[in-house]
Amino acid sequence: MRWTRTSLASPALVILLALALFPAATSADEKRLSVYSAVATYSLPVIDRAGHEYIGLLELLEPLGRVSVEKNGARWKLRYNAIDSEFVSGKTRAKIGGHDYLLPLPFLVENSRGLVPLSSLSTLLPRFLGAPVNFRESARRLLIGDVAVQSSILLDPSTPPRLVLNFTAPVNPTISTEPGKLHMLFKREPVVPPGGQSISFDNKVITQVGYSESNGAAALDISANAPLMATFSNGGRTITVSAAQSSATPGAAPPPPTATAQQNPTGTPAAGQITSASSSGDASHRVLAVVDPAHGGTERGAALTGTLAEKDVSLGFARLLRHELEQRGFSVILLRDADLNLTLDQRAGAANAARAGIYISLHAASQGTGARVYTALLPVESPSNGTFHAWNVAQARALPISRTVAAAIVSEMQKRQLRARGSSASLRPLNNVLMPALAVELAPGPNGLADLPSANYQQQAAAAIADAVAPFRDRMGVQP
Repeated sequence: MRWTRTSLASPALVILLALALFPAATSADEKRLSVYSAVATYSLPVIDRAGHEYIGLLELLEPLGRVSVEKNGARWKLRYNAIDSEFVSGKTRAKIGGHDYLLPLPFLVENSRGLVPLSSLSTLLPRFLGAPVNFRESARRLLIGDVAVQSSILLDPSTPPRLVLNFTAPVNPTISTEPGKLHMLFKREPVVPPGGQSISFDNKVITQVGYSESNGAAALDISANAPLMATFSNGGRTITVSAAQSSATPGAAPPPPTATAQQNPTGTPAAGQITSASSSGDASHRVLAVVDPAHGGTERGAALTGTLAEKDVSLGFARLLRHELEQRGFSVILLRDADLNLTLDQRAGAANAARAGIYISLHAASQGTGARVYTALLPVESPSNGTFHAWNVAQARALPISRTVAAAIVSEMQKRQLRARGSSASLRPLNNVLMPALAVELAPGPNGLADLPSANYQQQAAAAIADAVAPFRDRMGVQP
């Protein structure tokens, strides 16, 4: 019999788990393109070919709508929603929606995968999307439609001075400090420059705000002559940066670098506060959701169609759900954000070590319609032993709230005219997870199997899940 401890995992253990499970996501040298749209926010690898940067066209369009591809010799045909296009390997001339289009560099086909030059996106994508795009090519950031998050900056010269950053939408930056600087990194929000690239202040404590963007991310760097701290309010739309009270004297030596932290966009200032390394900043109010796209790597899952695998649908669905949960004040970890192999024990172990507030596993099926929401069906095992729980019934104490949340998801989906039903199932790793846990299996919608890879259909389901889960945040967490 296997047992798992409910006590808090050490930070070192969580870091080791992250390194073991997500090696592909930790490479700082990998070139990435970040895409921001009203229906999905996601990141794709950029490929270097003959000294030029390329991106997979299918992978770029797939989260945004219904896509199919057909390859016939050197000809590569793609249909996006109702728009047909044809490209030829090694050629710059293409046809999109019945009109000729000239690429700046040759189209490439590698293992049936169609690659377009990154420099073409400003003119190529509007032909498919029918919407304006803002492609910040040097930073590899692509904004589709009116999604840019604007910001305003105001310095209050009181003692200690305060720098107030107001954003037009909730933001969730990673924040870290080093001597003389507080660094905010925006990886998932389409934050754009507040006016110029830098703003200087005639102030002895807070001296400058600088904006930069590169490799799919934007950053704000606040320079000062004292240690700084940040608090969050207004539902994640306002960040206030001020000198730490204990050492706000101008010219004081800055403290050692602190660990990275993230905001709590629920409006509780202490949860997002960044202080020196010796402080006891409390992030206990931040609710972490672990979203687990089923299958991956060599484990393809169900064959939904002749070319569509469950692992691909579950990953696209997970990225949309991540975005929806973040908009409602959660911090979110995807257990895989690439085509990785993970065992069921690795999935449960990572969620337990992170002490998440909720675990959501995502699946897809070709049979039936709508969605099925599952909670654990626990086997009969010996009772728990103190702070330890039998591995196969670790879910036992969290099961009542798991069932309540699952019922809320079913109800919310039905309100949105999505067919849904709840059930219990012996579906690992639900029974190995200590926190509230459930699985959502997405089945075809009104348009049949064509709905499964549709970002619009997945978006409806993701929004319903996030709306149903949000009211339960205060009841979420690893059970004692």
